[in-house]
Amino acid sequence: MNDHGRRRLGVILGVGLACGLLPGITLTGTETMDIVLSVLMASLVMTVLTQVIFIGPSGRVPLPALLGFGLAGFVQDALIWWLLSWLGPTITYLHVDGLSTILLAALITRSTLLLLSQLGPAVETAED
Repeated sequence: MNDHGRRRLGVILGVGLACGLLPGITLTGTETMDIVLSVLMASLVMTVLTQVIFIGPSGRVPLPALLGFGLAGFVQDALIWWLLSWLGPTITYLHVDGLSTILLAALITRSTLLLLSQLGPAVETAED
């Protein structure tokens, strides 16, 4: 799997974990299909926006660079979750309660994305 695939998978898993673990994220709908559709819509928005404006490493990087990428990506994910909390009632799929839930969801999403990006193969550099 290439880097783009790992990023997409990381975002989808992160959004799924955040929606499942955090009590401040309410998925609307009574049927299982409605809940799955809510998670898929949130994942789609997160995936598209993180692919358009990607902040993160391409492959393995040293820890200081990873922390810098993680912090910048955390801010990006928090802004996207804030957008989802604002748009959620409009599109009636999900509701995100409060800033603390937004920050925790961003932390879960970015941590999952960075974890999967670091599981990839090491990038080889050509020596001259």
